[in-house]
Amino acid sequence: MKDTLPVDEKYRIHMTKYFQEYEASIKSTENFWKEKARIIDWFEPFSRVLDDSKKPFYRWFVNGKTNMSYNCLDRYINNEKRNKVAYIWIPEHGEEKVITYFGLYRRVNALAKALLNLGVKKGDGVTIYLPMILEAPIAMLACARIGAVFNVVFSGFGEEALAQRIDDSGSRTIITADGAYRKGKTVHLKKIVDAAIDLSRGVDNVIVVKNTKENIKMESGRDYYYDDIIEDSYVKPEELDSSDPLFILYTSGTTGKPKGIVHGNGGYPVWVANTMKWAFNPGEEDRWWCAADIGWITGHSYIVFAPLLLGVTSIMYEGAIDYPKPDRMWEIVERYGVNMLYTSPTAIRLLMKYGEKYPLMHDLSSLRVLGTVGEPINPAAWHWFYEEIGKSRCPIIDTYWQTETGGFTIAPSMALGMPDLKPGSATFPMPGIMPEILREDGTPAKSGEKGYIVLDRPWPGLMLTVNNDDKRYVDVYFSKYPGKYLMGDYAIKDEDDYYWLLGRSDEVLKVSGHRIGTIEIEDGLVSMKEVAEAAVFGKPDTVKGDTIIAFVTLKEGYEKSSELIDSLKKRMRTELGPIMVPEEIHIVDALPKTRSGKIMRRVIKAVYLNQVTGDVSTLENEASVEEIQRAMDIIRKGTGN
Repeated sequence: MKDTLPVDEKYRIHMTKYFQEYEASIKSTENFWKEKARIIDWFEPFSRVLDDSKKPFYRWFVNGKTNMSYNCLDRYINNEKRNKVAYIWIPEHGEEKVITYFGLYRRVNALAKALLNLGVKKGDGVTIYLPMILEAPIAMLACARIGAVFNVVFSGFGEEALAQRIDDSGSRTIITADGAYRKGKTVHLKKIVDAAIDLSRGVDNVIVVKNTKENIKMESGRDYYYDDIIEDSYVKPEELDSSDPLFILYTSGTTGKPKGIVHGNGGYPVWVANTMKWAFNPGEEDRWWCAADIGWITGHSYIVFAPLLLGVTSIMYEGAIDYPKPDRMWEIVERYGVNMLYTSPTAIRLLMKYGEKYPLMHDLSSLRVLGTVGEPINPAAWHWFYEEIGKSRCPIIDTYWQTETGGFTIAPSMALGMPDLKPGSATFPMPGIMPEILREDGTPAKSGEKGYIVLDRPWPGLMLTVNNDDKRYVDVYFSKYPGKYLMGDYAIKDEDDYYWLLGRSDEVLKVSGHRIGTIEIEDGLVSMKEVAEAAVFGKPDTVKGDTIIAFVTLKEGYEKSSELIDSLKKRMRTELGPIMVPEEIHIVDALPKTRSGKIMRRVIKAVYLNQVTGDVSTLENEASVEEIQRAMDIIRKGTGN
């Protein structure tokens, strides 16, 4: 943890401004957020900054009236941003599309009018099941304009997951597409929607975007082609209360019933706009690329809402970052002059696997800021991103947050003063965030001691509740340490007060009485020069509790061998200690991942233990599961190591 890298000298500004802002946010909360709420426009001013009378159901900017669609679009159409590019959309194949703020405004109004014509009104649920096409943010903003509560479902989910979300959100209208492109193949979205409707309580309207132009079944009186129902029109934005719900977004549900996280119309936009400004400080001419999917919170907050609230030009990409070749991401950065690249450690490790030759094929000099999201970044991936992609001149904004928090909670700040960066640390909290590291019994952990990370006070981006389940909201997030928000992760704070995130507290192995986070072992494996990615889980053991099992992929230029496996174990023992050494290391060509890039550890564990794999509808590559299955069959027959 002493591995400290100063960023380029021009970013090494004194942190006085950060500490002043942070202190003001904690000591003068009401005045601080009254000022920061000016980042959006209000139809009616709020009468009170925070109502905490019904803790933990906090309500921000009480009685304030606003509208997300208005703030993202209308306030620009009579000024210099009217003709500024909002999105450069890049398809997996074919020609890009460029849409200005005024063009986006017109399209949003046209769809809002169509929704009204279909009978959709304020408070109604709308499910959006679209690929990464421009109609996705258009649909979100159109719903926001009329006050319909939208629920975006990641287009990698299958019919059962979709049906569950349709029903829980009370949606009677679905916006989808005929199909989607994924690595050269077509995903038949309309067929999945039809199957989901059969499993659901019923749907009144299905709006279908012609994307792949394939023949699909259209049910008369229910199904409408998008192009047939939109009309060039103006729809006055609904004046919504700050605490009216804006959207519901479901957690992935890999460990239980998905939770419908509800975010509101006032606190959430104030939070995402300010956090993007603090962390990345985008300039008027910057091109921002958040390489995520709109189906997740990262896409909601930092592809759609925060960039539009700040008037930023965004890159929006439909395809996979390694298709058709492993240099796809670097090709886009070069071609479109990307200045700010925000992606996941999983994506970075995937691209590391292919080596340095692919980024070296492209001019990446337009980049000036890098960012990571989704999980703690291991130091090896951090160094590669910083040195090979950023050429040791681009600071890395390592952001820690989750669906429930709405936006960044811990991250370096370009706008307020960059700290020296420690590879693997998200550094310091955003203004308004008060983290604590607690032991199991609730007492404060010492410096360097692992514990649960909690947030000690509310912030504007905090979710309103769990949809249809206020009790679950309280039980999951506020019951373990009453009055404090439980993030659900392990973390430590070092002697310099930097925060280090160690992964989910429920992904912990108990090995011979020791509690070990899976991410600690995975980081150790990925730090080896041969290893590209690693997935670790525990195998039940009557003596040890858990024994450590690891599956890894190798970087280009290295081959699977028993000697390599023995070498990895030996180095793990030397560098991390005997308790951290996996009992088994299996080398495979690919690990099963979701289409958003997260490794599906539960699937690997299920195959290994010869159990039912469960829902794999979001799986990117089914062949990866089959490969692991073949490896396990060989082992069970006694012919493998």
